[in-house]
Amino acid sequence: MSPQLFLPSVVMIRHAQSEWNREGRFTGWADPGLTEVGEAEAVRAAGQLRERGFQFDKAYTSRLARARATAQIVLDEIGAQGVPLLADWRLNERHYGALQGEDKTSMAQRVGEDQVWRWRRGYLDRPPALRVDDPRHPRHDPKWSDIADADLPNGENLAATRARVMGFWTDEIVPQLRQGKRLLIASHGNTLRALIMGLHGMTVDEVESFEIPTGVPIVYVFSARGEPLGWHYLKSSGEAQHAA
Repeated sequence: MSPQLFLPSVVMIRHAQSEWNREGRFTGWADPGLTEVGEAEAVRAAGQLRERGFQFDKAYTSRLARARATAQIVLDEIGAQGVPLLADWRLNERHYGALQGEDKTSMAQRVGEDQVWRWRRGYLDRPPALRVDDPRHPRHDPKWSDIADADLPNGENLAATRARVMGFWTDEIVPQLRQGKRLLIASHGNTLRALIMGLHGMTVDEVESFEIPTGVPIVYVFSARGEPLGWHYLKSSGEAQHAA
């Protein structure tokens, strides 16, 4: 019987494959949609959840299309169309600054693979910042007009991403866990890395070597007080699960 029947739980999922994942580009707050492969990944993830009887009281997503689409596909496929789906910018991907839209392979040829790895995985490493007058800066996009300019990033390291996602967690998720709610969160690779680092107490070295696959559910179980007890990837029957 599934653990969420006894204890509050959160299923986290990194959005399924996006167009820029396929193209190998730094994405950040850019807003490409899912590929057909990504849509199939989301359907498969929903099947894994449905197979084990997971249901949700509420779902959260970032305000980026690839995460919203992943969450909606999961809810539709498990027959949970009536579950509230709420978007919060604090679940957005780490902002990649001036790297946003750049090809990772071409960038590695220009600056070296080690530098690209540091930008992608480093905890304190920041990407080159976007200038305020760069049209890619979020202050020029109407979809972020409700967010204070001081909160709009021009490039983030993982530490900054962790700060905002942990703020979201404290404000939105902990109170609901204490009410025994079953929650779904669809977000992004770096955002979920930062969140799990905060919940699980990962070291900097551990989080820098930690990568989350697209479209694979993570089941996190909590105490009645909202304290994290452990997590594992949810795999299809017969596949190995990696627990923490």
